[in-house]
Amino acid sequence: MDLHLEKLWDRKITITTRLVDTVSTPMLLNVVGMHKINPARLITHRFKFDQILDAHETFGRAADTRALKVTIET
Repeated sequence: MDLHLEKLWDRKITITTRLVDTVSTPMLLNVVGMHKINPARLITHRFKFDQILDAHETFGRAADTRALKVTIET
């Protein structure tokens, strides 16, 4: 995502970033439960369980494969 700071500097905004960890999981589940975001829209690649190595490689090369979220079906 591009942030055009030249358009944002005079607005009252806060941008917060952090590493992915389980601290935000309850909040994320709550937002999904309230239907504020649709997690299905984040899934870019789907694999069967027997394709787990392909899934790992795809996610490992996310910059090349444009993988955002990968699901593995059992």
